[in-house]
Amino acid sequence: MTATLPAAATVDDLDHARHRGRTLLLTAGLVVALGVTLLVAAGLGPVAVPPGTVAQIIGHHTFGHPATAEWTSAQDSIVWLVRVPRVLLGALVGAALAITGAVLQTIVRNVLADPHILGVTSGASTGAAVYLLFGVTAATTTTALTASAFLGALAATALLFAISRINGQLTSLRLLLGGVTIGYIFSAATSFLIFASDQPEGARTVLFWLLGSLAPAAWTSVATTVTVLALTLIAVLLLAPRLDALAAGDDTARTLGIAPNRIRLYALIVVALAVGSVVAVAGAIGFVGLVVPHVARLCTGGTHRRLVVVSALIGALFLVVADVVARTAFAPRELPIGIVTAAVGAPLLLVLIRRFRAAGSS
Repeated sequence: MTATLPAAATVDDLDHARHRGRTLLLTAGLVVALGVTLLVAAGLGPVAVPPGTVAQIIGHHTFGHPATAEWTSAQDSIVWLVRVPRVLLGALVGAALAITGAVLQTIVRNVLADPHILGVTSGASTGAAVYLLFGVTAATTTTALTASAFLGALAATALLFAISRINGQLTSLRLLLGGVTIGYIFSAATSFLIFASDQPEGARTVLFWLLGSLAPAAWTSVATTVTVLALTLIAVLLLAPRLDALAAGDDTARTLGIAPNRIRLYALIVVALAVGSVVAVAGAIGFVGLVVPHVARLCTGGTHRRLVVVSALIGALFLVVADVVARTAFAPRELPIGIVTAAVGAPLLLVLIRRFRAAGSS
């Protein structure tokens, strides 16, 4: 006698397999698109370098092939020392911001949540402003700037915990209100520092940094950000089933034996450290963590294992393209990358809001 599965179970299994197949196909397509975009972006700039030459330079430094250089030393320096670290850092920062945005929208239970809502971005900006305006050395070093920004991010995170955990509870509403409050506090502190400084050039540097820039990119910052992104991705993937339950509501999570406040705390620590790290190396870049997770959800649904991977790839692709526009649109002058992400992200967000409203009324 042959056992048969219920019809409903068979349909669910087929739908799950079909959805997983679409996600795998989408992921593969995004990986290929990102690889091609990185190769092309590394050749774009005031001195254009063909993608084939870029590939040869990368292969020469990475694998030792080709062994004989068929390009100029100037091309080698521009591509390997300046543009490749820059496009890689852009991809890493974009991926990290997109992942943290997706997680925040779940733990805060607000579709308009993004890394700025924590106040960590504002804290990092204040830390950077302290160094840029009142640093003990005249020359700005990347390491010192990164350390100062990261300390500001840690201060904002500690203050967020103190505000949100009054009476031992950590709810989505308190996280939201605490993040907004801290953001205003540190934004005001940054504005006061700019006002109190008597260095016009320093104030201009701070304002440029506040809108984000990948110009200071170097291989050291790439290595640091790779580590941060890897740890963030691993941590979020481990938390993914619990985040799925949390997205369904606190009552549902408790029914499944999951403590919502504890998961929010763990996720918040991961997000805060990741955001503080990437803001420290690239400045305050908006709209990536806000818009990209919504686009990814339209493609994959709300399952976090798929969502975070697709969000990371779309975020990386988006920020690399935005950086190309920022450094070529008004060459030789460079736009802050935050202007480009806002110019693209704001209209896209309006389209998504209209789509959500239409779906809700249907």
